[in-house]
Formats: sequence, C-alpha cells, structure tokens
Amino acid sequence: MAETNKELTVVEHLAELRRALVISALSIVVCAIGFFFARELVLAVIKEPVTSLGHDLQFLGVTEPVMTFLRLSLFMGFVAALPIVLWQIWGFILPALKREEKKYFTLFVVLSYLAFIVGICFAFFVVYRFGIAFLLRFAGEELVPMLTLGNYVSFTITFMMPFGLVFQLPLAAYLLARLGIISRQLMIKIRKHALLVIVIISAMLTPADILTCLLLATPMYSLFELSVWIVGLVERRKAKAREAAEREAEEEDETLQQ
Repeated sequence: MAETNKELTVVEHLAELRRALVISALSIVVCAIGFFFARELVLAVIKEPVTSLGHDLQFLGVTEPVMTFLRLSLFMGFVAALPIVLWQIWGFILPALKREEKKYFTLFVVLSYLAFIVGICFAFFVVYRFGIAFLLRFAGEELVPMLTLGNYVSFTITFMMPFGLVFQLPLAAYLLARLGIISRQLMIKIRKHALLVIVIISAMLTPADILTCLLLATPMYSLFELSVWIVGLVERRKAKAREAAEREAEEEDETLQQ
C-alpha cells in the first residue's frame, strides 16, 4: 500500500509539472500573438539603431519577412511571459522549500525578472546601439551596407539574450551561497579565470571591435565582483546566526546547571 501511495505521489508531481509547462507555453504563445499584431511597432524599435544612421533593412526571400516576424514575436512573447514562466517553475519547486525559504519566493521571482529585463535593455540601448553605430560609420560613406531583415533581427536577438542571463549572476550567487555550494574564498580563487572567461565570451558575443567588447566585459566582471560581495555578506550573516545560536545554547546549559 505504501508503494502505491508513493507511485501516486510521483504521478501527481508529473501532472503538476505538465500543468506548469502547459501554462508557461500558452502564456508565451498568447504574448507572442499579441506582439505579432504589433510587429511593425516592435520592428521600428529594433531597427532604430540602423534607421537613425540613415540606413534601412531589406529582405531577399519571399518568406523572410514572415519567418522573421514569427521569430521576433516569439522572442518578445518569451520576455513578456517570463514572469508567468518563472512563477510556474518556482511554484513547482515551492513545496520542497523550507518555511524560511518560502518567504523569499516572490521577491526572488520579481528580482530575477527585473535583472533579466535590465540586462536586455542594457544590451540593446547601450552596447548594441554603440556597436552598430561604430561599425556602420567605420565602413565610411563610400560603402553602402546591405542589411537583410532576417540576419539583422536574428543577430539582435542572439546579442541581447546572453545579457539577460548574465545579469542573473548575483541572484544565482546568493542562492548558491545560501545552499553552501560556493564560498567567497572559492570565488576569489577563480577570479582570474573568471575574468579570462568573461573576456572570451564578450569577444564572441560582440562585433569585432575592442570598444563593444569592453562594454560587455565591464558590466559582466562588475556583476562577478558584486556576486563575490554578496557571497561574503551571506557568509557573515550565517556566521552571526551560528554565533547567536551557540550563545543561546551556552546560556541554556548554564541555566540548566544552576
């Protein structure tokens, strides 16, 4: 009978996971449909770094505009529906958390989404705009760029997405430090290696010039240093909590001995 209850519990967990995935997928599709109808407005914002310099986008294939708008709508739908997706994911994990950890559930979801949005906005409005302007002006006035719609939108999406993920680093560091997986000493030890990895990733994600590479590498390394400080703060709070618990235990022992 115990085995049957355990099996039912597993089935219930799978059903809950399926429900969370279905809700997440539907929310992305619904938001993507909404952005598809507003595709001209979204595209105007996306291509503004190019149009502000007097250039425009072209398309070569008959199906290129449709496929590009679908890709762009799915990306924007994912960004818009991300709070729902995060809520479903953490809602599935929530029953396994302790009472104290549940208090930070809503705050963590909100901060995670805000960090993702800040990362994408920083990527597009700072690094991307500067990089596109630099590269187009570097070509000179005699050369006319032929920018295709599909390649430009795909490159823009590929460029922005890693920024949203990188800006999650402080939150991930806080969570891993709370779980005791990482320590400040470990992060200081790998600081040089982290800097090398950050520079390599920045060079891969940005156009081939040193300025845009530095514009990506600088905030990434700053986030790493912020994560080191956060991990140290978590460790100090843990140490204070242990000292307080030890003092209480000693006081209780002294009271019992008296």
